[in-house]
Amino acid sequence: MSVSIADKKHSPADLRARKGGVPIVCLTAYSAPMARLLDSIADLLLVGDSLGMVVYGLDSTLPVTLDMMIAHGAAVVRGATRACVIVDMPFGSYQENPAQAFRNAARIMAECGCAGVKLEGGEPMAETVRFLVDRGIPVLGHIGLQPQSVNAIGGFRAQGRSEPEAQRVIADAHAVADAGAFGLVVEGTAEPVARRLTAEVAVPTIGIGASPACDGQILVTEDLLGLFDTFQPRFVKRYANLARSVADAAAAYADDVRARRFPGPEHCYGMPAKRPATQEG
Repeated sequence: MSVSIADKKHSPADLRARKGGVPIVCLTAYSAPMARLLDSIADLLLVGDSLGMVVYGLDSTLPVTLDMMIAHGAAVVRGATRACVIVDMPFGSYQENPAQAFRNAARIMAECGCAGVKLEGGEPMAETVRFLVDRGIPVLGHIGLQPQSVNAIGGFRAQGRSEPEAQRVIADAHAVADAGAFGLVVEGTAEPVARRLTAEVAVPTIGIGASPACDGQILVTEDLLGLFDTFQPRFVKRYANLARSVADAAAAYADDVRARRFPGPEHCYGMPAKRPATQEG
């Protein structure tokens, strides 16, 4: 029985071949249930270290550990049969040297069963990207605004808005693409810069706060669903307000419990009917 393209499991090579074609749909996922809901919709599911803030309530991605990423990555892989699953390498797990990056990336791949890893960094990380790719680990790059470097760059601010910054971001894109990354996440980057580098590099670009000219787009799923409402970045479009729906449903449940309307008879288990006694002659 042949498998249609729509049902085929997406691989990093498939996504790389989408350069300049139909835009690549990417979303984040941190759990098996969410992965199952998104699997038929997204081409790529990213288990992002953004789970530190979205799931764990942390102030940044920096405290996220390798064990956390592996646990959530494995859950997403269990829930996805079609989408390409990529797992973020957390802060401190790859910056020391290429050998450290390979050990940790290999552990992520082996324990999660994912299709590849994502790591942040431009020219300084090109050697590491090449080291991983040469050893069979597909890498999704991440340039522009890099949340793991937020302390070094002075906060969450758009990149490439001055000429020196623009040249650095473009150089980063070329360096990581030339090192063998199958794609690039371009985050928080001035639109003309993101548009230019998309035209120049040979691999797909995945925008988030970048440009509609990118070869694909990604958002944090909880942001577009209105579940994570602590703040709303400029680049987020909310397609639902599920936070309000969740709060309303929980309030209705609480009212029913306090009024003893829940549970009702239909939610309770009765005793099995007694079998009538038989008389022996």
